[in-house]
Amino acid sequence: MPKLAIEVKDLQKSYGTNHVLRGVSFRVEQGSMLALLGPNGAGKTTTVRILSTLLPFDSGTITVDGVNLAEDPEAVRKVIGLTGQSAAVDELLTGRENLVMMGRLYRLTRASAATRARELLEQFDLTEAADRTVKTYSGGMRRRLDLAVSLIATPPIIFLDEPTTGLDPRSRIAMWEIIRQLMAQGVTILLTTQYLEEADQLADRIIVIDGGKVIAEGTAPELKAKVGRDRLELTLATKSAADKTVGLLDSEIDLTRASEKVVSLEIDDVSTDVTTTLEKLGKAGIKVAELAVHKPTLDDVFLSLTGHAAAKTTDVEDQKVKETVK
Repeated sequence: MPKLAIEVKDLQKSYGTNHVLRGVSFRVEQGSMLALLGPNGAGKTTTVRILSTLLPFDSGTITVDGVNLAEDPEAVRKVIGLTGQSAAVDELLTGRENLVMMGRLYRLTRASAATRARELLEQFDLTEAADRTVKTYSGGMRRRLDLAVSLIATPPIIFLDEPTTGLDPRSRIAMWEIIRQLMAQGVTILLTTQYLEEADQLADRIIVIDGGKVIAEGTAPELKAKVGRDRLELTLATKSAADKTVGLLDSEIDLTRASEKVVSLEIDDVSTDVTTTLEKLGKAGIKVAELAVHKPTLDDVFLSLTGHAAAKTTDVEDQKVKETVK
C-alpha cells in the first residue's frame, strides 16, 4: 500500500453559526499532488490553514507524515512548507537576505543558510536578482521567491494556496515547471487553485469542495467522464442546412443547437463517430462549413457539480480567518 503523507477524516470547522467545513475527508499519497477545487467560500483556504497549524479545528482527525496534528503540531511544522495566496517576504530585504533569514529561523548555521539560499536562488532563476531588494521584483519573481522561502528547510510536504494567482501566463507556466520539479523530487503537494487548467495539468487527484463538503473526488479524466461525452460541433452554411441536419440526426442529438447555424451532438468515439456523421451529411447533400470536437473540461465539472462555473476567489475565507485569529 502507498504510504500516506496526509490523511484527513471528518474535519469540522465553524465560525459561530457559519459551518465552513462539514466533515471533509481525503488522503494524499506520499510524493503525489492533490488539488482542492471549489467555488468561493467553499472552505479551501480554511482547510490549508488548519493543516498548516495556523487555525484550530472543531473536530475530526488530521495526520501529517504519520503525526497526529492535534497531539503534536510542532512536529507537523517541522515537515511542512506553506506558500499562501500573497507573497510573505520582506520587501526591504534582498532575495538572498530573505532566504538566509528564514534559514537562520530554521536554526541552520550561518554557512548552511547561505549555501541553501544560493541553491534556491539558482533553482528558481533568481541569481541575477539575488542582491536586489524584493520591492524591485516583478510579481512572478516575488511568487518564486515566496515558494523558495517555503523550501529553505527542504520539507517533504508543501501546501500551495493559489500559488499563481495574479501571475501572467508566462510566469504561471514557469511556476508550473518548478512545481513539477518538486514533484519529481518526491515532494508531496496539496494545492488550491482558481485556475482549473492548473489542477488539470499538475494534480494526480482532485477533490471538489462545495458548502464545506467533498462533493467529488478522482483524477481529472475521471471527473470529466462524470460530466459527459465528447461533443461534436458542426457549423453549417445556412439555417436551412442546420434544420436539415437536425432532422437527419434527430435521434443522435443530445444537445441543443448553440445558434441557428450550429448543431452539437455527443459522441463516444471521435474517429468513428465524426467520420460516420460526415458521411451521412455528405450523402444528404449537406455541406459543413466548420467542425470542432470539444472534450469535457474541469469547467464543465464545476458547472455540473456546483451549479455554476468556477470563479476567482475572494477574500471571504481570509476575512473569516482574520476574525477568528483576532
